[in-house]
Amino acid sequence: MQPPVLLNIGGSRYETTADTLTQREPGSLLADILAGGAHGLPTTEEGAMFVDRDGELFRHVLNWLRDGAVPALADAEYQQLLREAEYYRLPGLIDCINERIGDDKMGNSSEAELTRKDVIRCIQADKVRFRGVNLSGLDLSKLDLSEVDFSCGCIEETKFSLANLHKAKFGEAQASHSSFHNANLRECEFVGANLQESILDRANLQSANLQDACLIKCSFIETDLRSAHLQSADLTGANLTGANLEGANLKGAKLSGSNLQGANLQRAYLREVDLRET
Repeated sequence: MQPPVLLNIGGSRYETTADTLTQREPGSLLADILAGGAHGLPTTEEGAMFVDRDGELFRHVLNWLRDGAVPALADAEYQQLLREAEYYRLPGLIDCINERIGDDKMGNSSEAELTRKDVIRCIQADKVRFRGVNLSGLDLSKLDLSEVDFSCGCIEETKFSLANLHKAKFGEAQASHSSFHNANLRECEFVGANLQESILDRANLQSANLQDACLIKCSFIETDLRSAHLQSADLTGANLTGANLEGANLKGAKLSGSNLQGANLQRAYLREVDLRET
């Protein structure tokens, strides 16, 4: 029989087993602690590992690790539990929480669920997911948001100017009227995203996947779109002045009424492209 693992979470004492802490979420911070990957963790006099987090909320974290249970909570409590799940690096719990609150937040509120400071705290973790989260109106410019998952989220009128978003995921996100001016969006995923009237001037979108995205009236002035995937994307009325589309796949894209003055279309794939009034 395994000896109990003693934990002191913000002053609250818990006893559990190593299997409970590692089997459901093997990549979590707690599993890393047991494997010796978290150095300098203080220990109490009784030998419990001390973690300076919310001790009351940890019971929900522990119940998730034991049997996959997610409690019924108010939206504000879900947001608190979500922050704990992100701190402990529990992607399964994060997804379950977002499934419960994401649809209501998307449909009923344009107010951001987190602040810029909350986002900065979250991105200090190894793997960050804001899937289904409402971040509308936040100023996230100049942050390192590489590989962050914003899929299915609401990020309307959000500022990402000069941010590092390399390999970030925005699939099916609602991101209209947002600013990605001079951002690094290389190899990002925007499949099915709504970016209507967003500003992407001088952004790096090399090899980004914008298939089926809504890019109506977006601004791509001098944007690097080399080898980008734009199949069936709607670029109606978009401003692509001086954009570099060399090698981009535009099969079936809608470019009617767009501005391509000075754009580079060398080796671009333009089969079935709508170029009326361009």
